[in-house]
Amino acid sequence: MRPRDAASMILFDRSGSQLRVLMGRRSSAHVFMPGAYVFPGGKRDPRDHALPFSSDLHPTVLHSLTASAARRLSAAGARALALAAARELFEETGVDLGLNTRGPDLSRFRYVARAITPPGNVRRYDTRFFCCYADELHLDISLTRDSDELSDVQWLDMTDLSSLNMPKITRTVLEDVTKLMIGDPSLPFESPARLYVTRHGRFIRDFV
Repeated sequence: MRPRDAASMILFDRSGSQLRVLMGRRSSAHVFMPGAYVFPGGKRDPRDHALPFSSDLHPTVLHSLTASAARRLSAAGARALALAAARELFEETGVDLGLNTRGPDLSRFRYVARAITPPGNVRRYDTRFFCCYADELHLDISLTRDSDELSDVQWLDMTDLSSLNMPKITRTVLEDVTKLMIGDPSLPFESPARLYVTRHGRFIRDFV
């Protein structure tokens, strides 16, 4: 089964004394990752290519997205993935990055990881993870809601996630992004994105 292109948004709130991340719980009825806390995200739709945006992706991010794909991405395809992350964020949590106005400011999107679901799973995705800071996008962090896809949507303290039911890949991505932020809290756009893939039954943690 060929993995489907997908995108996920890791949205951080750094307005308080502790860094927080926006997550929600998938329904137990879902076939893929049931009952787990995840970042908002989902597969790229054809309509994502037509969504507006107010500013383009940072040149380094655009290059990383288009140069690293085994199935080579066009610039338009890379933008569509970023817009898919913004759309899924709105649909699943109510947080609007500008889809209903001028369009998202893609220049604030960091590209931090790519994860390919191993063969043998009921669903397979080739997911690109984007990361943003809520204050850079001038978001009202109180405007969140549950949806059919995610319940218990909330800002979670990054120091209190150990007991949360979270997929291994979600926890791994979050751990690696945290390490990047420890090195530089601004999370530079030039920071290398991680690649997570399984080859011959072995989980490989590399860079794109």
